[in-house]
Amino acid sequence: MSTTPSTPTEVDVIVVGSGAGGLAAAVTAAYHGLKVVVVEKAKACGGATSWSGGWAWTPGNPLAKADGVDEDREEFRSYLRNRIGERYDAQRVDAFLEAVPHMVGFFQNHTSLQFTPGAKINDIYGNTPGAGTGHRSVGPAPINARKIKPELRAKMRHQLYATSFLGMGIMAGPDLTKFLSASQGSIPGLIHAAKRVTTHVFDLAVHRRNMQLVNGTALTARLMKSADDLGVDIRVSTAAHKLITNEAGSVIGVELRGPEGSYTLNARRGVVMATGGFPQNPNRRAELFPKTPTGAEHWSLAPAEANGSGLDMALEVGAKFNTDVESPAAWCPVSLIKYPNGSIGTFPHIMDRAKPGSIGVVASGKRFVNEANGYYDYVDAMIKATPEGHSVQSWQIADSRFVRKFPLGMAKPLPVPLTPYLRSGYLLKGNTLAELATNCGIDPVQLERTVAEFNANAMRGVDPEFGRGETPFNRSGGDPKNAPNPSLGMIEKGPFFAVKVVPGSFGTFAGIDVDAAARVLNESGEVIEGLYAAGNDQASIMGGHYPAGGINLGPALTFGYVAARDMVQATTYEDDGSAVPASETTRT
Repeated sequence: MSTTPSTPTEVDVIVVGSGAGGLAAAVTAAYHGLKVVVVEKAKACGGATSWSGGWAWTPGNPLAKADGVDEDREEFRSYLRNRIGERYDAQRVDAFLEAVPHMVGFFQNHTSLQFTPGAKINDIYGNTPGAGTGHRSVGPAPINARKIKPELRAKMRHQLYATSFLGMGIMAGPDLTKFLSASQGSIPGLIHAAKRVTTHVFDLAVHRRNMQLVNGTALTARLMKSADDLGVDIRVSTAAHKLITNEAGSVIGVELRGPEGSYTLNARRGVVMATGGFPQNPNRRAELFPKTPTGAEHWSLAPAEANGSGLDMALEVGAKFNTDVESPAAWCPVSLIKYPNGSIGTFPHIMDRAKPGSIGVVASGKRFVNEANGYYDYVDAMIKATPEGHSVQSWQIADSRFVRKFPLGMAKPLPVPLTPYLRSGYLLKGNTLAELATNCGIDPVQLERTVAEFNANAMRGVDPEFGRGETPFNRSGGDPKNAPNPSLGMIEKGPFFAVKVVPGSFGTFAGIDVDAAARVLNESGEVIEGLYAAGNDQASIMGGHYPAGGINLGPALTFGYVAARDMVQATTYEDDGSAVPASETTRT
């Protein structure tokens, strides 16, 4: 039985999904006078964005220019051409690079989304022409959830527990640095950590949630607050089931099912698909992901709702599914956590791989990658190093000094005890390398040989096999106090520890084919009027490559912004990033 909600049955824009891309489109459209509804099938908004680091690759952004860094746009093109190769899409890349500074300026000047500059964040491949050594990224400024009204706060996704400290997010940069220094006895670090943790415990007691929002939770919270301030109707627990088209094939609405029942909502200007791609769809994983025969041999960091429903709806109205990408997904090495309640958590290995005194090996006992390179490279190499018919897995190993100074996966350094991680089986231990290898199922003789060779080279600060520590990106992820190479340290003091690493992803790169305005294309390359795609629903502008951190969120924010500008028929950019006011444009 269908019911009709009390809200209007026709609006200007419907956004399906509430990650960075969808919310960026909603805020931009609403700012320019359009009536916008965001529908989210989960109980909370934010999608995978809320569980991310929150950093967005935004080359040429105004925060960089304010810091005196004004790079020629051709530098960005050169870097992307060299990294993307034959899948370089000049039209979409140019549209992205043109819109980025205006997008950042728009949100910074007109909304609650305030940014902090990524002054020290390097592009991954520092030896590639055009690579940047900072100022090409922005991240969300932290925000206290007390500034957000309770009814909106209730719609916000919490910090991913696996990447938190007791549910409290820690922001990359000074915040994280101070926490790590606390493990080494730094008094300022201990004071900082104590203040943060004490405040968090108070918030849990009073508000029943983390209130110090950083990283991805800060990004989605700020976008949601901006949307709410502009009158956007945000509906959670509301699933989209079908796109509605007219006789000409244009998309004019969406069939929805929510707390009110089932109903149709019409869109005068357009529908934006931003449902997060298909990383949680095992059938599509089995079809497209390498060495994932059943689709179950992969652990995504995206919420369960990112199951490809948006892709399926777009395909039903004739959209093209673009699978011509270098990789179908944005790989990330993960380890699995067995919680006391029996559930399994997924931890992304972002930081530990680059620290001195840890290496990754496969079952043969051999290294297979420059561990300090990007997370994509780690999994890509792990897949290629695994023989057909074998499970894709590796082990990140370290000695006793490392685990008390740095995190090893989810295992925290001092003063957090290792006992819970050892007892659960998450952390494996051996008094000798041979014993550790036996406990892990690694060739013990080869592991000892690998570590001996690695140690000899680490003393000299070189890695002849993989070049670890040769790029600014590698060195920035290491320990600046470690000489001669911040990313290389010896593994020699027992006992020794290991965490099993398996393939995971942040989201998908294969997706809906779009043009430079984020308009969905059909199999013939023609625009499907009224339908847009943003975020991971959109086929990767990077062609399935991962040239820099934040290449998911940067394009998501930008093409969400671009899609909304197309719907308000903006033809020029204002200096501050805003488009032509909706009152000055008309659209039939």
